[in-house]
Formats: sequence, C-alpha cells, structure tokens
Amino acid sequence: MSDLMTGFRVSSSGMTAQRMRMNTISSNIANINTTRTPEGGPYRRKDVVFESMPEVKNFSEILGASSPKADIQRVQVTDVLSDRKAPMLKYEPDHPDANADGYVAYPNINLMEEMTNMIQATRAYEANVSTLQSAKDMALSSLEIGR
Repeated sequence: MSDLMTGFRVSSSGMTAQRMRMNTISSNIANINTTRTPEGGPYRRKDVVFESMPEVKNFSEILGASSPKADIQRVQVTDVLSDRKAPMLKYEPDHPDANADGYVAYPNINLMEEMTNMIQATRAYEANVSTLQSAKDMALSSLEIGR
C-alpha cells in the first residue's frame, strides 16, 4: 500500500506543477499586449522553475519501511521567474504609453512559443492523470482479488 500511495503522491506533484505552469502560460498569453503594470513598464513574461525533490513520507511509512527508496523523486515548483529580455518597441505615437520618440514598449512574448508550451504542459498533466488512474485501477483490482 505504501508504494501505491507513493505513486499517488508523485503523480499528484506532477499535476500540481503542470497546473502552475499552465496558469503562468495563460497569464503570459492574457498579458501579451499589456504596456503598463503596477511595477512600471510592460508586462514581463513569466516562467516556472521545476525542481526534483525526494519523496517525503509520513512518520508511519518511515518506521514501516524495510529500506529507504531515495531514488523516488517528486516535482515541485520552486520559483516563478520574470523574463529580463528587452521589451519590443513599436512606433505608435498616439498611444498613451508612447515615449518621447513615439515608441511603445510591449511585452516580449511569442504567442507560438507560449501555445507550444501550453500543449507540452497539457500533455504532461494528462500523462500524470493517466498514471494516477492506472494506480487507482491496480488498487481496485487488488481489492477484487481479495474478495
């Protein structure tokens, strides 16, 4: 049962990380034309940073384990970084955010890149859902055998 719960926790950590990534990508897409933010200047593209972390067990699982499984890792979002690339300048002298030369600073966001990242995050999320469903099916099958 311990290994089954470990599988659930690892898959759910992947789903949580990918959901955070999809939310960040959605924010990037939604702000593709944002020229003014509370921090000043145009919106800065954001990207999540994943890190591999050892699988944390609860106290009873640690006591009941015959040998520690240090090779089991889960994923965790450790940071959300803002892109430091220079903004794109477009000549729009009538825009309220235009500088003295008539240029407006727009976020340096590539829509195709963001959509590709969204598809990749969605597929990774779906893979974790599939893994979780398979573990659940195995648990149910083992209960059926026990009848």
